[in-house]
Amino acid sequence: MNLELLARVRRQLAAQTRPGTNRDRAHGSAKADIVRALCAAGAAPPDQASLLQLSAALSDDLIGAGPLQSLLDDPQVTDVVVNGAGGVWADRGEGLRPAAVRLGGPDTIRSLACRLAAAAGRRLDAGSPYADVRLPDGTRFHAVLAPIATSGPYLSFRTHRSKAFTLTQLVEADTLTADMADLLLRIVKARLAFVVTGGTGTGKTTLLASLLSNAPEEERIVIVEDAAELAPDHPHTLTLESRPANIEGAGEVDLAALVRQSLRMRPDRIVVGECRGAEVIELLGALNTGHEGGAGTLHCNAAADAPARLEALALPHGLPRAGLHAQLVAALRVIIHLRRNGTGRQVAEIALIETGHARTQQLTVSTAWTRHGPGPAAGILERLLKERNA
Repeated sequence: MNLELLARVRRQLAAQTRPGTNRDRAHGSAKADIVRALCAAGAAPPDQASLLQLSAALSDDLIGAGPLQSLLDDPQVTDVVVNGAGGVWADRGEGLRPAAVRLGGPDTIRSLACRLAAAAGRRLDAGSPYADVRLPDGTRFHAVLAPIATSGPYLSFRTHRSKAFTLTQLVEADTLTADMADLLLRIVKARLAFVVTGGTGTGKTTLLASLLSNAPEEERIVIVEDAAELAPDHPHTLTLESRPANIEGAGEVDLAALVRQSLRMRPDRIVVGECRGAEVIELLGALNTGHEGGAGTLHCNAAADAPARLEALALPHGLPRAGLHAQLVAALRVIIHLRRNGTGRQVAEIALIETGHARTQQLTVSTAWTRHGPGPAAGILERLLKERNA
């Protein structure tokens, strides 16, 4: 596509006063408008193939992510980032790699970011130089403008898949072994509460959605998220999404409030898409009051770090260390840890939270299973599953 010609057509379309909706034009239904704009721009009327190509480019430019839309539409791409003048990078499961996409200069990137944020109802400008929103197709979009972003703007996209991967597909992709998949299915069936841990981009949300897809169909799953990303293949799933404060600083609805609301929705399982603050206290309280089978994700470097990470989240919000540990060992037993290596994302460990020293009630994390087979806590996990007939 000739970018100069596309820019001229865009200007001509903007100048036209003929009645018609932006949606019609963006999707190419007003082909006569495009033909007239081409003629006004000094180009010959296109053939059908060129017209379709131009309509698609205009659609991406007017309501999509512009030149980045082709990357976001690629089913292999999970993340797309724009590093200002540093170019465009995409992750297809093997880490970020440069992408052959031309975006233009900082002003063009800024315009794209502001348009996407505005379409999601968020302000992005000098007074509010960053935004974290969910786009209409479910893609999570984050932007930071200059001068906060010193060589920006910086853009980050996390793509949304409308259908969860099956555990069989994850085994075929070497995300986990067949033995691990069987064990995780038994954990879900037994309604043991679990948390999926790992670093950024390790596949925590993907694995959690796959596991929730295997919950019994009659169970009601209530998911609480900052940005709706979890999409389990389950017929009885409800999602609550947090809301930031408006320009006046009012109207915020945080995750902790949503967890409290979920308790009144007759849930069989309560799921927090990502534990990052006071909602940890609400979730542990819910898991200790009969709501078994809950789950969530947590950023940490290793399974053994999960209790300390939960402490760091809960202590600033008033839950003392002893109280946190008592609730943890009573409610949250299983940790599923993911990592990235040179070949992709993999489940590295399935671990158990246990009480260590009887006097101090210090928690320990013991390995139950790895990619190489059973670990020291495999017998304890097996007894837990048998007690629950799983």
